Amino acid sequence: MPQPSRLDDPLYASVAWTRYWRLMRGMALFTLACIAVTLAILFYWHGLVSIHMYIATAGGVAFAVMLMAALMGLIFMSSETGHDESIDDPVSKSISPDE
Repeated sequence: MPQPSRLDDPLYASVAWTRYWRLMRGMALFTLACIAVTLAILFYWHGLVSIHMYIATAGGVAFAVMLMAALMGLIFMSSETGHDESIDDPVSKSISPDE
């Protein structure tokens, strides 16, 4: 039977989600800095090209960095709240440590 997770407690869950969204706000600022640096390098190397290239580059950088931040943030939150340990894993119980 699965063990209870600390995320089941509403007070603890609100603290965990607050930390997660604070991380996401920080990463949004970092993403804006990455976009600025990327567009500056693009302008330095290629000059003024189509505005569509700058928009696509900014969108691609923003999507990649924010997706990485969101997924890693969820992994960290799951680990630190004990949510990973609360699952019922029948496979690992049948495997001996020697295998």
